[in-house]
Amino acid sequence: MHFRYSEWDINNLLDSDKPFDKLWDLFQQLLTIASGDISQALSWLTDLDKEYNITDQFEEDYSIGDFIEQLKDKGYIKFDDKQNAVVMTRKTERSLRQRSLEEIFKNLHKGGFGGHQTQHSGKGLERQPETRIWNKNDDIGQIDSVGTMMNMLKHSSLDQFKLEEDDLQVYETDHYTSVATVLLIDLSHSMILYGEDRITPAKKVAMALSELIMTSYEKDTLDIVAFGNEAWQINVEDLPYLKVGPYHTNTKQGLEVARHILQRKKYANKQIFMITDGKPSCMWERGKLYKNSFGLDRKIVNKVLDEAVKCRRDNITITTFMIASDPYLQSFVREMTEANKGKAYFATLDELGGYIFEDYIKNRKRTVR
Repeated sequence: MHFRYSEWDINNLLDSDKPFDKLWDLFQQLLTIASGDISQALSWLTDLDKEYNITDQFEEDYSIGDFIEQLKDKGYIKFDDKQNAVVMTRKTERSLRQRSLEEIFKNLHKGGFGGHQTQHSGKGLERQPETRIWNKNDDIGQIDSVGTMMNMLKHSSLDQFKLEEDDLQVYETDHYTSVATVLLIDLSHSMILYGEDRITPAKKVAMALSELIMTSYEKDTLDIVAFGNEAWQINVEDLPYLKVGPYHTNTKQGLEVARHILQRKKYANKQIFMITDGKPSCMWERGKLYKNSFGLDRKIVNKVLDEAVKCRRDNITITTFMIASDPYLQSFVREMTEANKGKAYFATLDELGGYIFEDYIKNRKRTVR
C-alpha cells in the first residue's frame, strides 16, 4: 500500500514557537494515517526527519527522542501492559478530533453557524428581514416598530393616533431543532485500492463531526457505524483506530443497523450520513454471506433499495457522500437517493469534509410542527 503526500512544506512546520509544537502537528497527521499505531507513526516521523532534516532546522538542540519523551511527559502516550506496546491516551484521541475539526473548518467558506435552521418560521435565535402580523404567542422583542407604525397611520387621523392589535408587525425568526445522526463509514478493501488512501479523510471527517456535535450541538446525537462484510456500531473513541479490512461492502446491513439505531431516538429529525467509495457487493442471506464483486449485482442492489425505502417510511433521510467517479456507481447512488428521497454528493477526497459540514451546518432544513 502506498500513500501520497502533497502540499506539505517544511517551512509551515517551522512557523511554530516550540520544537514540540512543530512536530506535534505532523505527528498527529501520521497517527491518523497509521490508525493509532504509535510505533508506525514514529517510524514515519523518523524517516521524514532523515529526508527533510526537520530537527536540524530547530534553533535549539532537539531530537526525535526528545519529542518522544515529551509525548510521555505531556500524557499523550503511555505503555499498555496488556498490549505490551506504547499506545495513545484519551488526551491524544481528543486532540485528534479537535485537530480534524480545525483542519476542516479552515477549508470552509467564512460564515457563522448556530443551531439547525428549519423551513418553519417561529420562535428562534436569528431575526429575518421578513415580517408578519403579530399573534399572542410571539415575543414582543421581535416587534417591527416601523412596520407597526405604518400600519397604525393607515387608519389614524392627524388629531388621533389609534393603535390596534392587527397593526402589530413582528420580524420572522429562524426556528431551531435538534437532530439525530448516524454516520456510516465504509471499511471495505476498495477504500485503499490503487494506492489511494480514502479511509484517512473519512476518519478525519468522522472525528471532526463528532467533536463539532459534542462541543456545539449538545442536544444533537451522533452514532457511528462501520461496515464491511457486516455492520457494527463503534464509539467515538474508536475512530482513530479504524482500519480498512479485506471486506466486501454490505451497504444493506449498514443502512439497516443505522435505521434500527434511529428508531430508538425520540427526535423529529433523523438522518444517515454515509461515506462510501464502492458499490454494494455483499449481503447476508440465510446465515451465509452472499457476495459478488463483479459489477452491480441486481439481487444485492434491490435489497439496498428496499432498505432505503424503509428509511424513507421512517422519515430517515439518507445523504450519501460518494468518493468515486465511476459513472455506473454514481448511477446506483442516484437510484438509491431517489428511493429514499434523500441527497447525494459526488466528492473528491479534498472536498469531502466541506460537503459534509456545509450540509450539516447550513443546508439542512427541516419542518417542525
